[in-house]
Amino acid sequence: MPVITVEAASLDMEQKRGLASELTDVAARIFGMPEETIYVFLKENPLENIGVGGRLLSEMKKSASPDKGPDRQGSGQ
Repeated sequence: MPVITVEAASLDMEQKRGLASELTDVAARIFGMPEETIYVFLKENPLENIGVGGRLLSEMKKSASPDKGPDRQGSGQ
């Protein structure tokens, strides 16, 4: 029984469905196992519980200007 755990900032329902579906599909193909045997755990972490480069993401988001701050996926666009 393969278990995949993803930790991220908040995810909307569409993102959760997509991750669960796509990760299950890939893992089932790679392991050669039925999709029903693949478990995907999605763990959401508030921005104040995530540190990057010694700073909390919640503080980084507050100090970033609207046009320069990273979006949810971190692309900055």
